[in-house]
Amino acid sequence: MPETSVLVIETSTPTASLALIDPTGTIDQKSFTSDRSHNALIFPPLGELIGSTPPPGIGLVLTGSGPGSYSGTRVGISAAQGVAISHGCPVVAFPSILALPQAENGAPYLVIGDARRGSFWTSQIEGFALRTEPSLTDADGLQEAVSAAVAAGHPVVSFEDPARFLLPSEILERVRLGFPTAPLLWRAWTSTNEETRARWSAEPPQPMYLKPPHITPAKRSWLQPKI
Repeated sequence: MPETSVLVIETSTPTASLALIDPTGTIDQKSFTSDRSHNALIFPPLGELIGSTPPPGIGLVLTGSGPGSYSGTRVGISAAQGVAISHGCPVVAFPSILALPQAENGAPYLVIGDARRGSFWTSQIEGFALRTEPSLTDADGLQEAVSAAVAAGHPVVSFEDPARFLLPSEILERVRLGFPTAPLLWRAWTSTNEETRARWSAEPPQPMYLKPPHITPAKRSWLQPKI
């Protein structure tokens, strides 16, 4: 265990949570639920946890990078960076989808999500690591991935209501809700090999974004680029 405390922040879904792990391994957890106002609700529980930190203080801040709510994830990463700056310690962001209840003992599972605009995303997880990076697919690709996971006996997990996915009923009933939490993010961190942790630590903290932002072309002629 570290000689200092570790703060963990997970805000990639409406069910957000924070955890403070002290040098003895004791976990103090706070949670809250919000669809759109993580930025307003995160500070009271965060202040309570930080205020209860015994000396020598916080030596590491971990935060989930999604994929999930882009705004929620940005709030968590921003809060994590603020705490890290004030405590003079590192901040590390890594995939929230490694911190699902279905990850028990490093078992394999498939995570799926609705990327909107007729697209979906999938990612295969095993041993607290990404077997496949989250990637976009269409409805046919989603069905193929879910069918393969079900045939292999692997759990299929989503942050969202399974009814929103365009899947046959016999496959859809195998999809289960699952939400990452700060304590499970801590478990993923401690269960991951040193090489992967070093790679995460070397990367700048930022949300996992699966596709480029949608840009609406300017309607005013003087704002449109000249060809």
